[in-house]
Amino acid sequence: MQKENSIFGVLQRVGRSFMLPIAILPVAGLFLGIGGSFTNTTLIEAYGWTSVLGPGTGLNTFLTIVSSAGDVIFGNLPLIFAIAIALGMAKAEKATAALSGAIAFLVMQATISATLLTTGQISVVDGAIVTDLAAGATKMVLGLPSLELGVFGGMIIGIMVSVLHNKFYKIELPSALSFFGGTRFIPIISAIFAVGVGLIMTFVWPFIFSGITAIGNFVEVSGYLGTFVYGYIERALIPFGLHHVFYLPFWQTAVGGSMEVAGTVVYGAQNIFFAQLADPTTTQFSSEATRFMAGKFPFMMFGLPAAAYAMYVTARPENKEDVKGLLFSAALTSFLTGITEPLEFTFLFLAPALYYGVHSVLAGLSFMLMHILNVGVGMTFSGGLLDFVLYGVLPGAEATSYYWIVVVGAVYAVLYFFLFRFFILKFDLKTPGREEAGEEAKLYTRADMNAAKGEAKSTAGSGDELSATIVAGLGGKENISDLDSCATRLRVTVKDATKVDDKMLKGTGAAGLVKSGNGVQVIYGPRVSVIKSNIEEYLGME
Repeated sequence: MQKENSIFGVLQRVGRSFMLPIAILPVAGLFLGIGGSFTNTTLIEAYGWTSVLGPGTGLNTFLTIVSSAGDVIFGNLPLIFAIAIALGMAKAEKATAALSGAIAFLVMQATISATLLTTGQISVVDGAIVTDLAAGATKMVLGLPSLELGVFGGMIIGIMVSVLHNKFYKIELPSALSFFGGTRFIPIISAIFAVGVGLIMTFVWPFIFSGITAIGNFVEVSGYLGTFVYGYIERALIPFGLHHVFYLPFWQTAVGGSMEVAGTVVYGAQNIFFAQLADPTTTQFSSEATRFMAGKFPFMMFGLPAAAYAMYVTARPENKEDVKGLLFSAALTSFLTGITEPLEFTFLFLAPALYYGVHSVLAGLSFMLMHILNVGVGMTFSGGLLDFVLYGVLPGAEATSYYWIVVVGAVYAVLYFFLFRFFILKFDLKTPGREEAGEEAKLYTRADMNAAKGEAKSTAGSGDELSATIVAGLGGKENISDLDSCATRLRVTVKDATKVDDKMLKGTGAAGLVKSGNGVQVIYGPRVSVIKSNIEEYLGME
């Protein structure tokens, strides 16, 4: 049991570490989306904008620069992930961990490159790699001829560095070597281990690459059923905070397929989409790649907002005013940004049957339908209006078939409303606003938050009252061994899970809690980063 809890804790920390580079993608995607769309010759000619946006114009030059600014981020995601995971999983001295992650990644790539060249497995002719290895197995990485490890390479280095960092950042060396002790030891030991990782990967990765490609081929040949299963699992993992671990390989590695774009073989669904977006000759985006993304739009933009309305109309009359504002804001957040957790968690823990039996199934069907209808709309982070416009509408209907999202979305709005309304009434599910006097099943309002602050003030005495209440609900300062957050959840590792007070935490405005062993996730919504920063200040953490 302890091993299971340990695995959950590690995966939870890895998952939350993904949020830092993932948070960069919307901005990078915005640059690439605007730049790529408005320099696409097909789009320019279709709208008659040649004189304004055609090659040689000032705007075309500027937008090409903007597109390149976004493309460089996607092109260096492995390095970014190495730094982000080392940073996110470090328990202290995070800046040292981040630097060590970057150094270790560079050392690993240099080791791989030198080994491949000296053993004759590859050679470089006129700046191009010549090799007998499988197609796509090699790539120029930061100017070095190396293996195509993708984001996996960054993940391996990030996890390795974080383990070394957490174990040795307080190490004391003999007097003669004391200068190299403590945090100074981390880049050194990380570089040494990175050489070992590089040597191992040189000989092991080609076999792993073949296996990953085979998995991608299996998913591809499984057709629409495989797409449905992917969509269902992606939603089903949301409560455990492990969905990032699941979908990222499909987006960023050969698991998500491969395609030749502008003369270069590209691996990973998201990479394929953005490579096509940056290619001015692209006339139609590959639905085989976007099937791992496009399915989010119908239920995020239309389905879940309709579910929120169903929850509102089925609420008890005396509770409707209390839940109206929060349900509406959660629905609007889902529609505009694709951040659905604030809404999903309003019914997940109160009515799990709705989540797994209705919502997750419809989500899987949405992915499958987008695949069947050849919808070629990609995304950077989630399926909201912004990504829909940038990567669906602007590239044009012929390239993306974005109109099917609206058609299916309208049907989904009706389905979600009536299915949610039926199941809520049929089984008397305690969704927000349906709680009776004395029951805890409710959606907490701003008034509840203020009340929680008021209660904390009488016990905390000074400092941030809300932070004091949350810390108390987690069992006190001494019970917290690790604290971080993702997009919507406060992620905490506690020493004694029995000291966690669920009722007190819900009283701070949490939409729900997830507990597994010593891992605790408290769902607050998009403002969780502010809550986390306030708690760190309250605890005197760095």
